[in-house]
Amino acid sequence: MILRQSWLMAVKDLRLFLQDRFAVILAVGFPVMFILLFTFLFKGTTPTDQPLELVVATEEQPGGLSQQIINDLAGAKEIKIKPMSCQEAVDALNAKEINGFLDFPSDFSQAVYLGNKAALKVVAAADAASTRAALFSLARSVSSEINSTIVAVQSIVDLTAKQQAASGIAVDPLRLQSDVLARVLSGQAGAGTPIASFDVQKVGPAKEPPSSNWVVPGYLVMFVFFVSAVGAEAIVAERETQTLERLVASGTRSASILGGKFLSAFLRGSAQVIILWLAGIYLFNVDIGPSAAAVIIISVLTVVMAAAFGVMLATLVKTRRAAGAVAVTTSIALAPLGGCWWPLFITPVWMQFIAKVTPHAWATTGLDKLLVFGATFSDVVPEMLALLVFAAGFGIIALWRFRPQVS
Repeated sequence: MILRQSWLMAVKDLRLFLQDRFAVILAVGFPVMFILLFTFLFKGTTPTDQPLELVVATEEQPGGLSQQIINDLAGAKEIKIKPMSCQEAVDALNAKEINGFLDFPSDFSQAVYLGNKAALKVVAAADAASTRAALFSLARSVSSEINSTIVAVQSIVDLTAKQQAASGIAVDPLRLQSDVLARVLSGQAGAGTPIASFDVQKVGPAKEPPSSNWVVPGYLVMFVFFVSAVGAEAIVAERETQTLERLVASGTRSASILGGKFLSAFLRGSAQVIILWLAGIYLFNVDIGPSAAAVIIISVLTVVMAAAFGVMLATLVKTRRAAGAVAVTTSIALAPLGGCWWPLFITPVWMQFIAKVTPHAWATTGLDKLLVFGATFSDVVPEMLALLVFAAGFGIIALWRFRPQVS
């Protein structure tokens, strides 16, 4: 009975919605206009690939092993190595002129020659994930080649020590290793053989995603939420005219009323999502990415969250005017904060952190991961769970606060 009553109420609300031409234009026409406008404005603004530049610093005096390694790296053509002193690199990092650097400590040469552990230090800004990853990769490349040389030298030293010991010659293995290693490494530098090098592999041409790949999801989330929030005004209007109270008096359960309002908002939002995704794919060349299922699930969860918010809002306000004002204010405030007007990944870290209090941010972040960065289904599970939590929270408040009569 509850399901039947909810369905009948949802169908009635949808019929009234379709008769309101301005509401239909607001739900579908406006988003398409905004997407068309901003796709055109941001077309070709995605930055092109730039050669990777890494800063490498040393605390050693000139002539040390680290300086030889830096000189070898600086001669490569595939990547730009910018040498600095340690203090210069620290000052540049503090001034935000660079994102990070690889540092050779002052005892690097001594540690290598004596066969001790030689540390390489990666210093990077907290939000410079790509620079940090590149510097760690460079550090591993340098240490790997030096370790290979040390292993080879140790083998030579062991054989030499055994031969000299058999001949009755006293040998200091540690000093012999240090001398041989110094000659080998300095010999490599003098003979044109680099002490350290790296290999850059091109895995394919970088495909620049169209600007519509982040414009469409942003305005989809914004308008689905906006239309559902504005729909709270209609629910409050029915309560003010005592329509809901008469329904209860005629035998309709409160759960059926609440379910019907939620179902009508869900169906309306689903129709929005379907139309906007079809427009995005066929009119704006949106690339769905490798996981269409994840895109569909996030879209559905966004609709569920927005529908639950609209019903919750109707239970929190007392007048139709208040419902409309709160709906518009909330939608306009949360849209830019949640990344609907611009992608969150270009905003400062502090803004990305604050945005997490909005459901919009989780929806747009999940869709950006899928459409812009080519993420897979498992990569966006946190965003799916967050939207589910928001929807559940809004729904629980709606159930707790719902009253069919004017209080």
